[in-house]
Amino acid sequence: MRKRFVLSGYFGFKNFGDEAILSVLVEKLQSIGGVVSVITSDISYTKSKFKHIFCVKTFDLLNIIGAIKKSDYLVSGGGSLLQDVTSFKSLVYYLFILSIGLIFHKKNIIFAQGIGPVNSNLGRFLTRLILKRAYYISVRDEKSYELLKNWGINCDLVCDPVFGLNIEPIAKSKKVCVQLRNFDSVNDLFLSKLAGFIDKNFSGYEIEVCSLQDSIDLDVCKNFCEKLREIDPYYTVNLHKNIDSNKVISIISSCEYLIGMRFHSLIIGLLSGCKILALNYDPKVEKLANKFNLPCQNLNDQKFINSAELVNQDVSDYKKILEKTKFDWDNFLNVFK
Repeated sequence: MRKRFVLSGYFGFKNFGDEAILSVLVEKLQSIGGVVSVITSDISYTKSKFKHIFCVKTFDLLNIIGAIKKSDYLVSGGGSLLQDVTSFKSLVYYLFILSIGLIFHKKNIIFAQGIGPVNSNLGRFLTRLILKRAYYISVRDEKSYELLKNWGINCDLVCDPVFGLNIEPIAKSKKVCVQLRNFDSVNDLFLSKLAGFIDKNFSGYEIEVCSLQDSIDLDVCKNFCEKLREIDPYYTVNLHKNIDSNKVISIISSCEYLIGMRFHSLIIGLLSGCKILALNYDPKVEKLANKFNLPCQNLNDQKFINSAELVNQDVSDYKKILEKTKFDWDNFLNVFK
């Protein structure tokens, strides 16, 4: 009999990283004959991306309960769902979904998540209570691993599942992909400096500017395009918005260089063999850059890095590290045997 899965995560919000994680997860579960239902904020969008899946609206409580009740497994992840820095309400929501699974005696799976920070006492109590009753847990970083170990909870440490994507190599064009998101330090001054850095070092290149979640990225991407055109109105600048994950991969893969902020854009750059400059807005970006020896620009620095660090980057060096950074599906799939 085919196993039935309900997937809970930050799905349907058109955030590239979460949608990429959903893609690899759906593909893997369907490959073992699973019947997949997704809890999503945008049913039409999610259904358009996949064949043979069911969808439930994020806050449609009755249908969520019905889907979980009919399922065998409830899979929560990936990303950073169980934290209260973004919102305490968000933490409660994802824990509530997991609690429904427990009420109906389903096997709760925590998939490749970053756990925490959970700063509130109530949040820590609820998170620990729910996770202690999970059937299987994997986390994507050492900090989460140590946190759960300190709570007396067993888990596997894995890399980000987007590393599991298979990206076909394509010929690089004379292009620079710039991927930006809204952030306090990404102000007019920083954008002007970034535009100047590109003008100085990549004159004659086509510039591909990618908004990976329009509600957060688009305004700053538009602002950056204007900064480039202030320097030279004849710059070839292409602004990409409302793009799905396959299009994002296609754009980044075609570029010789990637200057990126978002964690998952950098992973795609690595997988597709770009020369990469990481824009460090979050510790996970800095950690990724350090692991793969990528040049990393602190957003608050007055000066940009020496361009030679980027231009002379030897892609073969980080590809050796990439070969050892493969998402291990074995323990995850063994859960369902």
